[in-house]
Amino acid sequence: MSSWVRSAVNRAVEAGGQTNLSRTVRNYADSVVLHASNAVAGGAKIIQDRIVSRNMQSFRHTVKLLEEVSVSCRGIERVQLLRRWLVALKEVERLSATCTTDTKDPEDLFDSPTLIYYVDPGMEGEPKNFQDVFLHSQALEGITLSMILEAPNEEEVSLLSEIYGLCIKGGKEEQTALLSSVQKLAKAFSGYEDEVLAKRQELLQYVQASISGLKMNADLMRIEVEACDLKQKIEKMKASNYDERKSPKETTYVAIEAFDEAMKNIQMCSKLEDLLLKKKDYNSADSPEHHAEKVDKLKVLSESLANSTTKAQTRISEHRSQKEEALHFRVTKSNEVSQIEKELGGEIEELENQKSELENKLKKVNMLLTSARTRLRNAKEEKEQFDEASNEIVVHLNTKEDEMVRAIASYTSEANVVNTWINFLQHTWVFQTSLKKKNADQVKYVM
Repeated sequence: MSSWVRSAVNRAVEAGGQTNLSRTVRNYADSVVLHASNAVAGGAKIIQDRIVSRNMQSFRHTVKLLEEVSVSCRGIERVQLLRRWLVALKEVERLSATCTTDTKDPEDLFDSPTLIYYVDPGMEGEPKNFQDVFLHSQALEGITLSMILEAPNEEEVSLLSEIYGLCIKGGKEEQTALLSSVQKLAKAFSGYEDEVLAKRQELLQYVQASISGLKMNADLMRIEVEACDLKQKIEKMKASNYDERKSPKETTYVAIEAFDEAMKNIQMCSKLEDLLLKKKDYNSADSPEHHAEKVDKLKVLSESLANSTTKAQTRISEHRSQKEEALHFRVTKSNEVSQIEKELGGEIEELENQKSELENKLKKVNMLLTSARTRLRNAKEEKEQFDEASNEIVVHLNTKEDEMVRAIASYTSEANVVNTWINFLQHTWVFQTSLKKKNADQVKYVM
């Protein structure tokens, strides 16, 4: 119990003046606590009985269904899904705002025939509306991942922007920045096909965790509303007690009534403190250590991919140099063989002339002719063999160059994706840190 609650208890006891009266107040306070706990349990049962005839669905089944369709729908089905979700969320917000504006009993909200409530056997608390189910599930994370895997069109961007406005913490500027970051991730992911070091599934898990950290929490929202109501009631009770202050000569019965009000005030203050402590301790985002670990891991992957790209470019340069040398050698060898062919052709022609003119030297000329033809055939075979080997070298080097070009494209694409993820995680972390600080400052101010 904090100091301000303890001082309130002491003032309530000291106001009695007499020992018997103080004992009476303490006994009466114990009975108030007992009746209050019974009233809470009874009130929950009454509310559940009141809506049993209304539209009811299974909480767990609906959560599972939302998570499944959020990642499986594509095309026109995804657009229709976003429309249905937006209409349902706006309907819950409209009815909640109407109830608050008209200052009606919050239980009157259960009488609305347009709402569907979700409950499971044994589930504690009041039945949940669609917003509670939607925020409890991973549907928002799933549809965001779906938008990354398949880039959204203009209508989907507009619908998702409105849903972010209803489900993401912060103001319009932060929500717009988050949506822009998701579109950048989708653009980067569209060219990311071959995994080298970073895994697609792991990158998507990082996005899912970040969206979960930025998403509103239904329980936290309920705590804030309940804390606000308690604070208003406490202020009203303080004002009422100040206006109705009695003289010391009032009767014991009147004093007990005053103590009754004081104990109710103390109970509400204690409950408000518990709610504020729950709000302060609640944190669904990554810890600073976990966030730093993710960013460091992605930075290591980015550096490794950059080094691999540099090495691949060096190998391509080496292969191109080898290919140029091979081509130059083939041209040189072809020129040499062409010159030999030309020379042998002239020699053959001369020997044929000698054959016709010198019959007596026919045997010698035939031998020379045979020898020359053999040399010509060997030269041609050598040229063909060299051309074949040279072509194989060129084809092999071209194949290696194509492989290195594809590897560079994969490295560059994945490096861009990883860098985009780093920027996204750093931006969302800054946003989460700012929200956490604002939340802590708000709690500190309220307390």
